[in-house]
Amino acid sequence: MGVFLRASRALLLLAGFYLLCLLVLGVFAGTALAVHHWAPGVAALKIDFILALLALPVVRASFFLRPPQDDGKDGLRVSKASQPELWAVVRQAAEAAGTRAPDEIRLTGAVNAAVGEDARMLGLMPGRRRLRLGVPLLAGITRAQLMAVLGHEFGHYGNADTRLSAITWRGRLAVTRTVRAYHEQADQRVDKERTRQEKKAAKAVAKGRKAKAVDTAGAGFGHRQTAKVFVAYAKFYLRSSQSVARRQELAADRVSVRIAGRDAAASALRETVALDAAHAFYLRTYATAGVAAGLMPPRGQFYGGLARLLAEPGRQEELAGLRAEPPREETSPYDAHPPTAERIRLIEALPDDGRGDPASSGPAMALLREPERVLGELEDATLTAETLAMRRVDWPELLHLGRRAECAAGAEPLREAVRQVLGGDATLRALLDAADGGALWRVADALPKSEEASRASGRAAREFLRPRLRSGLAELVILELVDAGLARWEMSWSDGARLDLSDDYRDRLNEALEAAVADTPDTRPLRLLLPRALHPASF
Repeated sequence: MGVFLRASRALLLLAGFYLLCLLVLGVFAGTALAVHHWAPGVAALKIDFILALLALPVVRASFFLRPPQDDGKDGLRVSKASQPELWAVVRQAAEAAGTRAPDEIRLTGAVNAAVGEDARMLGLMPGRRRLRLGVPLLAGITRAQLMAVLGHEFGHYGNADTRLSAITWRGRLAVTRTVRAYHEQADQRVDKERTRQEKKAAKAVAKGRKAKAVDTAGAGFGHRQTAKVFVAYAKFYLRSSQSVARRQELAADRVSVRIAGRDAAASALRETVALDAAHAFYLRTYATAGVAAGLMPPRGQFYGGLARLLAEPGRQEELAGLRAEPPREETSPYDAHPPTAERIRLIEALPDDGRGDPASSGPAMALLREPERVLGELEDATLTAETLAMRRVDWPELLHLGRRAECAAGAEPLREAVRQVLGGDATLRALLDAADGGALWRVADALPKSEEASRASGRAAREFLRPRLRSGLAELVILELVDAGLARWEMSWSDGARLDLSDDYRDRLNEALEAAVADTPDTRPLRLLLPRALHPASF
């Protein structure tokens, strides 16, 4: 489908939305006129008010025409003077794709690359071009694979996809914004009706009468019914536009193969899948491990630490498995991208073009000058002021103190239960003394409960509470050992953070915890494993 036909189709879909808006508003206006004709007076005014509320989301969507403004806060802009090698590769890829190079490059903190264009006249006229390139992506791919990634993105430029996205974006945003507005107003009316009924019920109880059950089934009915009309068009709109978008993705893949070669294009897709999973794991396990304690890794390492994880020999088998078998993706008729596995299959089915192993081209990260400085500036450009103000510590200290903070948070519900039942400072010793005094299960009963646990009683209730009690007690024990200097979380790029307890001690601790939360608690085995400050004098 040529540019003109795709532009015409996008404009027709957008025009269809506004035609639907006019139709809905016409129905509301006709209903208002009919009501005034057949039932003038106060009732008509009330219906006018309801219809005006129903029309408000449509009117707002109809006038919401401005495209999103790029404020430049989503990445680090790098100039041709500061990063000449990177710019040279980008220009080379654009020239090979037969399209105009981007006017600016922004480095981001995502495993992704994307192109955009500030097109004019609803996307029919070209504008300023922008390339966003994720540093975590550069950390894991080679130069040949980078050329494949750039070839794919510049394939969108060549097909005018970036210009036409302005029209498509308007339609998608207008439809989804309208649906969201109707559901939000319906929810507000439900909340308002619930509050009204609850106040009425409270007054009835205060007067000694039986309160009626709260029923909000009819609240927001008009908004939800009107929303169904726009939901139906949204499904049609997304299906119609996404079928074109999928063909555009496959066409961009063909440009990628032509520029970088079959093997580089296929391996770039495989590597991106592995990097995406590794990056998510890295952020969760390492980069943000100290946030609970108000800590950050050394400057530049929030993004830079991923390279250390990728280089760890102990992680290679996991990464190889992700490359070999990309996780299955749920297919949706509204997804712009075909499944990655399908894209890889189509590329690898092409004949060998003899361009060699993409791994021999060297790491893409080497294209950056002064990478440590760039990684630090990227943090400044993408992280929040609150995050940047956190104290910087080395990786081992970060993981140790971060895990301690998580452990303390995990123990807090049990501490709060001890305060409610026993008062005082809710120490581990206070809890063990309470267990010896027969108060442990009163403390357990004060723990937060699931709905199912709240309905249980007797033995069943105790079985619901026991795992939560044991977990909280284990957290308190670990905190006691750590604060006494008898244990510490050891950091490893292959294993994350592991508490340095011997296997024998760990086994004995598990047995002691089981004894402590038994129906008849026995704290003696646990006390013997703890610092002597927790031992009764008779020990």
